[in-house]
Amino acid sequence: MADRSHSRMWYENIAGALLFSAGVLAFLGIITAETLYPGYSTSQNMISDLGATEPPNSIIMQPSSSIFSAAMAVCGLLIIAASYCVHRTFRKQAVTFSLGLFGVGVLGVGIFNGSYGTIHGIFALLAFVMGGTAAIASSRVERTPLSYFSGILGGIALLDLILYYIMGEASPFAVFGLGGLERWIAYPILLWVMGFGGYLMGYSRS
Repeated sequence: MADRSHSRMWYENIAGALLFSAGVLAFLGIITAETLYPGYSTSQNMISDLGATEPPNSIIMQPSSSIFSAAMAVCGLLIIAASYCVHRTFRKQAVTFSLGLFGVGVLGVGIFNGSYGTIHGIFALLAFVMGGTAAIASSRVERTPLSYFSGILGGIALLDLILYYIMGEASPFAVFGLGGLERWIAYPILLWVMGFGGYLMGYSRS
């Protein structure tokens, strides 16, 4: 029993560190790429424009593109690794599955920038859908009040995404511009990633 408890504590610590690192890396990678991108607008430009704009006339601005793509790729790998550790800790397939697919989506965004068109779009959608789903699913293994915050953050991300696909520019989130609307999907998920990571590192000690 002592060995099993020690093993679980180890996986909790590693999962927490990986997720917290992924969230921090994603935020700092996006911010850094934005500051080095001339004329970039957080309201009008999508986050993925930092890697490359959509075809046929894709614009790739360096060093922003390399910074963004590398940050997303590493972030995706960290989340995938964390999903394994989370599985070893909680054995909840809903959390493991959604978190792992979220990592795959983020990794794909880093490998296939916006110039890849449909392929990039599929990975971005996978990251958004599974990121919001993972946040909600994680509430099953978290204590309150974090479980409530995780559900709220995941719900905001999915609600924004669903309203955009149903209502388009009539979505209430569209008032922030396309870039702002997308950030209301991505940033709640990243906030959850860091919150869940910190929780796991503290949870192992309690």
